[in-house]
Amino acid sequence: MANNEFDLLNEPVKAVEVGYNRIESFVEKNKRILLIGGGAVVGLVLLTFGYKELIQKPMEVEAQEALYKAQNLFAADSVKSALNGNAEVLGFLDIADEYGWTKAGNLANYYAGICYLDLGQPQEAIESLESFSSNDGLLEANKWGSIADAFIELKQPEEALSYYLKAAKIADNDLQTPFFLKKAALTAEMQEDFDQALDLFEQIKKDYSQSAEGYEAARDIAYCKAKLGQE
Repeated sequence: MANNEFDLLNEPVKAVEVGYNRIESFVEKNKRILLIGGGAVVGLVLLTFGYKELIQKPMEVEAQEALYKAQNLFAADSVKSALNGNAEVLGFLDIADEYGWTKAGNLANYYAGICYLDLGQPQEAIESLESFSSNDGLLEANKWGSIADAFIELKQPEEALSYYLKAAKIADNDLQTPFFLKKAALTAEMQEDFDQALDLFEQIKKDYSQSAEGYEAARDIAYCKAKLGQE
């Protein structure tokens, strides 16, 4: 170690003075660059703040209000109007299009998918539902379960089965999981895959015996075993 470094370690006051002098020297030499950089940082902060306060927040409020009106139509079973809107209310499709980057716009995709399912348009339902994403396990599970329903309508049970299983896994609760597992089992039966159906019904009976699906599991298991010649 050099002598001057050794001296600084043993003289803390002197070390502080040297450090301060080095900082002062650096600032003096790079004053112009620091001023420009500092201005850029301040400008970026102001732009970010302005965007959030003057654009993002008002748009979120606007989108929420539009979504609320469309939800009222949906609740009143005016599914087509809720989806496409009318002279007074924006429909879910328009809300998703105009406010897609907002939370309400994202949720509008989910509602649009459910509307399409109700109107017998499964392919459009899948497209809308796939545009929706959520950190909420309940909603995310319903999304994949609804996509599975759409594939059932499209007479594509193999795809439906995989999505029901995905929905059951994501849900991970005593209400939705057995519900989607049973849908998966019935879809397996549809393909005459009674081995997989039996496994799923037995899983329901073992892990979700207190659910509505669990109470019916013994009957479903007996049916699958009969089909497999295991009576």
